[in-house]
Formats: sequence, C-alpha cells, structure tokens
Amino acid sequence: EVQLVESGGGLVQPGGSLRLSCAGSGFTFSSYAMSWVRQAPGKGLEWVSAINSGGGSTSYTDSVKGRFTISRDNAKNTLYLQMNSLKPEDTAVYYCTKYPYRDYGGGMDYWGKGTLVTVSS
Repeated sequence: EVQLVESGGGLVQPGGSLRLSCAGSGFTFSSYAMSWVRQAPGKGLEWVSAINSGGGSTSYTDSVKGRFTISRDNAKNTLYLQMNSLKPEDTAVYYCTKYPYRDYGGGMDYWGKGTLVTVSS
C-alpha cells in the first residue's frame, strides 16, 4: 500500500523558515517524481513544486521561487521542502504527492494527508 506521510508543519512568524518532510513507503520511491501541493484556508489547490525521480530537475510556482527549495533523499525514501522567508500568504495545508512517472507533469496518483503551515505574528 502506497503511503505518504508529511511532517514538519507548524506556526512560524513572517520571515521565518520551516522544513517539511514526506516519508514514502509501499513503492519504489526512487522511481517516481514527487511534488508539493498546498491549499490555503477557503481556497483551491495550488501546485507548489516538483522534482523528478533522480532529483536533478525541479520546478516551482512563481510565488515561491527563490524562497522554497524542493529536494529528495532516495536512500531515505524522503521528500523535503525547505521554506524560507515565509509570508502570511504561505499559510496552507501542504500535501506531498506522487506522480506515476519518473518525470513530473500531468496528474498525481497518490496524496498524503497533509501538514498545516501557519505563518503569523
């Protein structure tokens, strides 16, 4: 059974940093692209960032470029999202998602339950 378990969310002040983690199990983690998707309170889903299976290619939505960094450790079956210079508008539930291919693009086939990030003073 595929499982994606996020951790690392919490309350942080504007300008602060957080690192989200996502532990994958039940599949060959190193064979699939992964991404982070977020949902702000009362809003729709927003794709944030993606990384290919080997970690050599990444992509970001414009609003987080230069502030967020996606990475993965295939030996630990773990995906990360380093978030710096956080803004109140980054407040959202962050979901770890898996693509059905080595490269990102198209739809994801599995989602985690999410972790809440709140940016507030």
